[in-house]
Amino acid sequence: MYAGIFLKTYIEERAMEIARYIIDNNTTVRRAAKQFGISKSTVHKDITERLMQVSPALAAEARKVLDRNKSERHIRGGLATREKYLKREH
Repeated sequence: MYAGIFLKTYIEERAMEIARYIIDNNTTVRRAAKQFGISKSTVHKDITERLMQVSPALAAEARKVLDRNKSERHIRGGLATREKYLKREH
């Protein structure tokens, strides 16, 4: 039974740490996943589901950053493609 309590505490702490990282660095799910060595799905679930139960205010703040990044990703993708083809020309 103690292992279950430890695991739950670890996951909750990880979710809060990820949220703080996302907020402090204004980062994407992909970058947070790489930083913490976990999958993008786990980052997303930690922020949208698990963190809501532990700290709704922190979850809402992190969610704002993720939503803004999601709305801007088509711009970043276009810039990356542009850079790719500019490098090919030279």
